[in-house]
Amino acid sequence: MDHNGNSKSPESLLAKLQEGEQAGLRVYIGAAPGVGKTYQMLEDAHQLERQGVDIVAAVVEAHGREETASLIGDLECVPLRRIEYRNVTLEEMDVEAVVARHPDVAVVDELAHTNVPGSKNRKRYEDVIELLNAGISVITAVNIQHLESLNDAVARTTGVCVRETIPDYFLRRADEVVNVDVSVETLRTRLRQGKIYDVEKIEQSLHNFFRKGNLSALRELSLRQVAADQATKAHDYREREGLEQAVIPEKVMVCMASRGSAKKLLRMGSRIAGRLAGDWYAVYVETPREEMGRIKPDDYAALQENIRFAEDLGARVVKLKARRVADALIDFARREGITNVVFGQSSRSRWDILLHGSVINRFLDEVRDAAVQVVPMNQKSEVNGQ
Repeated sequence: MDHNGNSKSPESLLAKLQEGEQAGLRVYIGAAPGVGKTYQMLEDAHQLERQGVDIVAAVVEAHGREETASLIGDLECVPLRRIEYRNVTLEEMDVEAVVARHPDVAVVDELAHTNVPGSKNRKRYEDVIELLNAGISVITAVNIQHLESLNDAVARTTGVCVRETIPDYFLRRADEVVNVDVSVETLRTRLRQGKIYDVEKIEQSLHNFFRKGNLSALRELSLRQVAADQATKAHDYREREGLEQAVIPEKVMVCMASRGSAKKLLRMGSRIAGRLAGDWYAVYVETPREEMGRIKPDDYAALQENIRFAEDLGARVVKLKARRVADALIDFARREGITNVVFGQSSRSRWDILLHGSVINRFLDEVRDAAVQVVPMNQKSEVNGQ
C-alpha cells in the first residue's frame, strides 16, 4: 500500500521510467519483521516485469520463508559476491555486477544491513546510492526501527537497542515511501506459525520485541513517518509549482555543546523536522576558550563526531562565534525565524547556573514564539554543557 492506501505504486515507478527521468527510489517500510515488506516488494517487481520493465533481484533475503522464496520465481537474480571473512565464505550484493548488468530497476532487500568487511561499501544503503548514481532505479525495504532519528524512541519503547541504522536523508531522497502495514494480531499469529523466526525464538519474541504494546507503538511510528514523508513531498511540490504553502514553514534548531555527545539531541531534532517538514539546523557556539589551539583534544574530537552525525541526519551545521553562548543562539533564532529549539538538559551545578545564568532560561525569556524541547541527557556520555 502507498501513503493513501492505494495499490498503484508499480505504475507510478513505471511512469517515471517511461518519462526517462533520473533513477527513482522506492522504500517499503514496516513496523516490524514479518509485516510483508519483502513479499509486497517482490509482487510489485513481478508486476513491473510483466509491464516490460527490465528488473533484477540484486539481493533478496528470504529468511527461510517459503512464501518469500517462491515469490522470487523467475525474476532474474544477479549472482552474489562471495567474500572470505574469518575463514568463512559469506555472500553480499555484487554492486559492480549490478552496475555492469545495468537494469532499469534493481530489487535490494534489507536496506539497513552492514556489509561484510572487505565489501566495496560499509553499508547496503551506500550500495543503493551507488546504483542510483549509476542511473539504476531501486526498490528496497526496511523496518521503521532502523531509521537513525527514531533510534532513541525505539529503544525507549521496546527496550531493544537497534545497532544497524540508516540516516534520515536516505529516506528523504526516496521518491516514494510505501507503508506495508498489518494488524498487531496478524503479526503475532504469523510469529506463532513460524513464518517470521525459527521455532526456538518464537516464545522469547512474543514476550519481548513482539509484545502487543511494542508493536502498536512501532506501527504508530511507521504511520507517522510515512505521513511526515508525504507532508514533505507535498510541501516540496507546492514550492516547485509556485503554489502557496498551506502552513508557515517550521524551522528547527538543535543547540549542540562543544563537548560531549549530542546524538540524542540530533535525533530529536531530526524527528521534529521530519514530522513538521521544515528546515533544521545543528548549531554550536565557539567561545574564546573553544577556539582552535585552546579547545581540549577530547572536546574537539567529540565536536567533530557531532558535526559528522548532524550532517548524516541532514542538518545544516552552523558555527557561531561569540563570548556569550545565549546571545549567539538568541540572535540566530531571531534572524532565521526558528520555531522549534532542542536543548540538552544541563549537568552544571545550581550554583554555577546562579552565577553565570542559564542559556535555556535566557532563551525562554527572549524568544517567546519558539517551542523549546529540553532532552534529558545521559550524564556520562551526553552532556550539553552550554
